[in-house]
Amino acid sequence: MGTVFSFDVRGGEPAAVRAALAEAVAGLHGADALFSTYREDSEVSRLARGELDASACAPEVAEVLELAAEAERVSEGWFSTRYQGVLDPTGIVKGWAAERAARLLAAVAGVRGVSVNGGGDVQLLGTPEARRAWRVGVADPLRPGGLAAVISAAGTEELAVATSGTAERGAHIVDPRTGRSAVTDLVAVTVVAPSLTWADCWATAAFAMGARAGLAWLESLPGAEALLITAGDEVRCTGGLAARLG
Repeated sequence: MGTVFSFDVRGGEPAAVRAALAEAVAGLHGADALFSTYREDSEVSRLARGELDASACAPEVAEVLELAAEAERVSEGWFSTRYQGVLDPTGIVKGWAAERAARLLAAVAGVRGVSVNGGGDVQLLGTPEARRAWRVGVADPLRPGGLAAVISAAGTEELAVATSGTAERGAHIVDPRTGRSAVTDLVAVTVVAPSLTWADCWATAAFAMGARAGLAWLESLPGAEALLITAGDEVRCTGGLAARLG
């Protein structure tokens, strides 16, 4: 997927955890093999070229396309599975794959806490220690090495943090209405929600919308909070984000 994944697993019998980690890593490589638009032999590439029917694809392809269609519906088209008219569901795949890996690890007997970080987008489950919550630093896009906020998972068993922006990869987010790079006043959008699949989608869609429309839309989503940073160094937050800071 062109990025680095890291795992933090607390508790569980070591051999069982190692076996689950191997399965989780294999699952990530499998997702890349299925969904990569850079691999001519991936099922998504073959599907896009009309060489493969959706019914003949792996079950994961149908699952992801269904989730992506829901994201497109909820975002009123600001999240899209098409790039320049070609099928491209990669905007949802990383979050979905990282969340799936985290849930696989959390199912191991005795595991009390899991953190899976895929290129800076994080799925948290359980707790790292008794009476201590997971915490995630959100990078400041305008001050390299600095933090814009620290998100705490205190009081919840499931929390995800996903950021979309231009600081790391430049202008890579597409405006689905034009098919070109999104022209926006934002440099970063961080979404906090229980599921990384959705947090990743919502951050991408809100970034393309711009600060005013993106913030209003994120406020309407149940269970989601967000931090938006503009190119002018303005910080805008949803109403409930303060409860997640720490």
